[in-house]
Amino acid sequence: MSVLLQLDQVSAGYGEAVVLHAVSFALKEGETLALLGRNGVGKSTLIDTLAGATRQHGGRISLSGKALHGLSSHQRAAAGIGWVPQERNIFKSLTVHENLTAVARPGRWTPARVYEMFPRLAERKTNLGTQLSGGEQQMLAVGRALVLNPRVLLLDEPLEGLAPIIVEELLRAIRRITREEGVSAIVVEQHPQAILRVSDQAVVLDQGSVRFDGRAQELLDNREKLDALIGLAKGHSDARHAS
Repeated sequence: MSVLLQLDQVSAGYGEAVVLHAVSFALKEGETLALLGRNGVGKSTLIDTLAGATRQHGGRISLSGKALHGLSSHQRAAAGIGWVPQERNIFKSLTVHENLTAVARPGRWTPARVYEMFPRLAERKTNLGTQLSGGEQQMLAVGRALVLNPRVLLLDEPLEGLAPIIVEELLRAIRRITREEGVSAIVVEQHPQAILRVSDQAVVLDQGSVRFDGRAQELLDNREKLDALIGLAKGHSDARHAS
């Protein structure tokens, strides 16, 4: 598989505050990468940086060899970056169907396919965003990113605060999107065991730097190593106190 997304010595943050320090790793076509670490180590900052929502101080980000670091968030979306931030960012004053059709781009992911994957949304297609549960809003946020027909899907803590039954539904969807549909993804998650099971690669951050870059299965098979890596970040907080 060829490299799809490449980060080379990327440093970034908010204003003058540098949160990420010389971060390098690669994501191949059709692979899922679990982005792990304790709270405040720069995981959300990294996702925001890929989406174009931070100030990049150095390094290079490329998608299929095309430089992204000079592009706006809108231009990155057009280039193939699909972003589901922690805040979800759905249009709460629009219906479910309007949320999907307002941003859809031509491609295999259509609102109809989103409804097929998330039947709950099909049942609520005329409901406003404000009338959805937290889990339904998360499904809609994922659906909105998919109808952009991205090459890389960025998911920032998609399972946070959701009921176990919704967590399992979203994990099944992530597995389908990546394993069956071939969309590459980077997923931030506080509970590593859940996301490592559906990931190919894993990157662990500590204080804005990469401490592990390897196969997800290696961390699944070695709980002590995983615990030691995650423990590296204990007590640190980045500029936004974000994960």
